[in-house]
Amino acid sequence: MSWLLGHFVPYQVVAATNSQVAARVTPRIVDLVAALATGSVGSVALTRPDISDTLPGVAIAISLVPPLAVAGLTLESGSPSQCLGALLLFATNVAAIWASGIVVMTLYRVGRVPGPAAGPAAHRPVAAVIIALLLAAVLVPLWINSERVDKTTIREADVQAVADHWASDAGWSVVGVTVTGNQVLVNAMGPKPAPDLALLRQDLDAAGLAGLDVRISLLTVSYQPLPSSRAKD
Repeated sequence: MSWLLGHFVPYQVVAATNSQVAARVTPRIVDLVAALATGSVGSVALTRPDISDTLPGVAIAISLVPPLAVAGLTLESGSPSQCLGALLLFATNVAAIWASGIVVMTLYRVGRVPGPAAGPAAHRPVAAVIIALLLAAVLVPLWINSERVDKTTIREADVQAVADHWASDAGWSVVGVTVTGNQVLVNAMGPKPAPDLALLRQDLDAAGLAGLDVRISLLTVSYQPLPSSRAKD
C-alpha cells in the first residue's frame, strides 16, 4: 500500500527529504533493545487481565507498520538500499517481539491452549531455536550499522571541533558538517576575506584526521547597518 501511495507523492520520500524515513533506514543495536522492550510490554498485557487489550496492538503497530511503510515508499522512490534498511528494522522488530514474548510467557507460566487447537509441545524448542537464529541473523547487520553510524558521528564531531576553531579565528562560523560516503562536507559563512583553507588542512592533520577527504563550502556574506530612525524622520 505504501508503494502505491508513493506514486501520488510529488517528490521522493527518502531519508534526505523526510526525517521519519531517515530514522528507520539505518537500524542499530538500540533498535533491537527498543523492540525487545516493546514486545515485553505487549506480552505482559496479554497475560494480565487488568491491562487493556489495546496495548499489545498499539505496541505491535508502532513497531511493524512504520518500517513497512518506509520500505514501500523508499522502494517507489528508487532507493533500494534504504528499503532494505527499513526491512531489516521490520525483521528486527518481528524477531524481538517473538523472543520477548516467549520469555514473558514462560515467566508467567502460560501453557498451551487446551483442545484440538493446541500444537505439540515438541514444537516449542524448535520455535525457540528458529527465533534465536533469526535474532542472530539480524544482529550482524545491526552491529555493522551501529559501528558505521558511531564512526560517522565521531568523525562529524571531530571535524566540527577543528573547523569551529579555524573559522572563529577568521571571524567566520561553521553552519554544518555532514558526512557523505567517504567525504566530509563543511559549510562555513562569514565576511571577506575568506579563511585560509591550508590552515584548516594543517589543523585537521594535527588532530589526527589526515586521511579524511574534507570539502569546504564558503559563503561570503556582508553585514550592512540599518539606517537610523532619526534619518528617516
